[in-house]
Amino acid sequence: MLDKYLLFTPGPVNVAASLRHAICKADICHREPDFDGLLARIEQKLLTLFEIKKRNRYRAVVITGSGTAANEAILSSVVGDGAILILSNGEFGERLHKTSIIHNKHTHLIQQPWGTPFDPDQIAAYLATHRIDVVAMVHHETCSGMLNPLAAIGALTKAHGAIFVVDGVSSVGAEVVDMEGCNIAFCSSSSSKAIGSYPGLSFVIGRKKQFKKLKLHAAKTTYLNLATFYGFLKQHSQTPNTPAVPLFLALEQALTNILSDGVTNRFARIRARADQLRLGMRKLNLEFVLDEADMCAILTTVKVPPSILVRDLRDRLREKSIIIYEGKGCFAGKVFQVGNIGELSDRDIQFFLSTLRDVLLELQAEAADVVAPIRPKAINPTIPALTEPMLATLSS
Repeated sequence: MLDKYLLFTPGPVNVAASLRHAICKADICHREPDFDGLLARIEQKLLTLFEIKKRNRYRAVVITGSGTAANEAILSSVVGDGAILILSNGEFGERLHKTSIIHNKHTHLIQQPWGTPFDPDQIAAYLATHRIDVVAMVHHETCSGMLNPLAAIGALTKAHGAIFVVDGVSSVGAEVVDMEGCNIAFCSSSSSKAIGSYPGLSFVIGRKKQFKKLKLHAAKTTYLNLATFYGFLKQHSQTPNTPAVPLFLALEQALTNILSDGVTNRFARIRARADQLRLGMRKLNLEFVLDEADMCAILTTVKVPPSILVRDLRDRLREKSIIIYEGKGCFAGKVFQVGNIGELSDRDIQFFLSTLRDVLLELQAEAADVVAPIRPKAINPTIPALTEPMLATLSS
């Protein structure tokens, strides 16, 4: 056992030591100038993270709540009496749809199986034959690791006069989100994933002109009314409700760390970690659910080898202080997921790969013993024994 867990997950993540210091700074009141300045600095750093060129056209509100809170704030606030089209090809697209139908009676859905790319022609045809005011999509579908195309869908929404809202909860901080170039009106994200801070905060970044239009819609929620958040930000540089102040301090530090490294360098470092992990897992003869061209930089979804149960793999790795995700929904029992964000070093990645190899060998050997303890020449067609080529590959 190590002295800490290594979180090879898409969030929460291992945080930098500087965040542990930041979260313990002196107490401040959220209705005092100290917090006003803190929120203003966070907003400016978020605009820099997004590399927005015309910064005066955008604002960012910060919400005490997970990424789902930011998504519900958008979905309950921007549609009004209009129609919204949800694009779903995974668990979090389905969550957008479930949230939208609570708040919007004119909710439409185009759904693909988990891990299946969208068909732009299908979406274009739907927009041509239905009056749609808002289109919503998840950028990175964590359930599969698929990165959905912002530019293509943004162009379609613009051509059909709809606004485009994006769930960037698990992609912001690791992937480019071009708000200006992709016609994105609002984008959500959270503190605890690729940005690398603690869980508990989310934010919505959007165009000022779209924020201003929110007051035309009747409020559908109290806490998550995006118009109220924007009003307090604009008038007071504050939040409408009591915020989790220590988490704001940590978020500012996380953004400072990213900008000190440089946004491009940060993205490249995360991508290099993903490449390192994927190369190592391919050397173990492991297969991935998606083509690498479709994957986000933060996560790899891996097929479980025959004869191994995901739960056993997860438990054995946990005994070695390594935390991974199991597959959900249609992927349950079939895959495991390996994240590569947060404070993970090259040494941590090598430790993960060598430990994964050892655990796979153990589980394969145990399965082989169970299959044929008395008659070793007998072959069970459903659970292959550990062959010499497999041993040689896993040991290399």
